[in-house]
Amino acid sequence: MISLTAAQDLSRAGVRWSPQAGDRFTVRTDEMSSEVFTVADMVVEAREYPTGTLLAFNGTTEWALDSVQLEQALWLPREDQLRELLGSSFRSLARSSTASYQVLAEIPGQPERLFTADDAADAYAGAVLALVNAPRH
Repeated sequence: MISLTAAQDLSRAGVRWSPQAGDRFTVRTDEMSSEVFTVADMVVEAREYPTGTLLAFNGTTEWALDSVQLEQALWLPREDQLRELLGSSFRSLARSSTASYQVLAEIPGQPERLFTADDAADAYAGAVLALVNAPRH
């Protein structure tokens, strides 16, 4: 699973999230940052309102946690979601001899690059960050 640091970096870089069933997130508070929630129609449902998106906790026994604003949530994208964000820049994912993961990506205007991390999701996140931060021509 993606690290909290990598998820925060993606958020700061402007990667936006439209919650869908199966998506994971945490709440941006010190008390709840270690709790991972999953969007599901029966438990955590994304509700769209003119004032913004709420993540509603349906029928849970979470200590009176009814809902949080989308801005209070930190998306924890899965590997497949990160690979989708890379789009045509993605080349490959491999495991190195040191047991780390390497994502090979071609960032526009740059030669192919390897992004390495202990977790595949973090390697993907590094490539997504490079893509998002690449100069636009």
